[in-house]
Amino acid sequence: MSTTALLDRPATTPVRHLRAVNHPARVETPAAPEPVQPASRALPAGTAPRGFALYVGIDEAKAAANGVSLGVLVDALRRTLAELAPTAETYATVALAPVGSGGRDVDVVRLALHEPSAIARTKQEEPEDEEHAAGGVVVDISRKRVLIDGESAAFTFKEFELLQYLVLREGRTIERTELVTSLWQGATEDDAPGERTIDVHVRRLRAKLGRYEDIVRTVRGVGYRFDRHADVVIRYGHGTPSPDRF
Repeated sequence: MSTTALLDRPATTPVRHLRAVNHPARVETPAAPEPVQPASRALPAGTAPRGFALYVGIDEAKAAANGVSLGVLVDALRRTLAELAPTAETYATVALAPVGSGGRDVDVVRLALHEPSAIARTKQEEPEDEEHAAGGVVVDISRKRVLIDGESAAFTFKEFELLQYLVLREGRTIERTELVTSLWQGATEDDAPGERTIDVHVRRLRAKLGRYEDIVRTVRGVGYRFDRHADVVIRYGHGTPSPDRF
């Protein structure tokens, strides 16, 4: 029998009428229920949870059909967090994917935002670009790696982030101050690099690019720019990270 059916049935349990007596009745106080303990989940040794990510799969058209927008949804979630946990810090971005990307919205979002398990599932699915494997530069956004003449280059995390930032803003000159602000978000004043430190990172990046160093162009007195280059292939996977919108 379904839960709904049970709820709709009339009560058949007879109600007992208490008879008055001359001595006080002893009322048995029911024992308090045992508190429900949350199920513990094993964590890797030496780690502790510091927050969580909530992936929301919905595009602007579907949001509009619901009478909201992505910005409204983000604001509503932030207000709820502020009420429940005033000390919580929030950060929101938007996932971009090619028009017509198949699959569930939330899976596309997870891949676009580089969620590790989503990337791991696609590594065996994406064929290598044999046409450019032997020569040139391959910037693989989805796997966060750079191939130079078919060989994996030993880029540091920051060097890759720097190259990726320029590649995703192709044709636009990025000022040094923007690079510092965007790539060192959350850094204290003491930890954040100066504008000249960006030049050092760029020099190291170019050194590892070798004969392809000119794909990162210097705009004198302003900053740096990536332009479309015949020797460069960009692999975006099924989705791409985007500049922040919220």
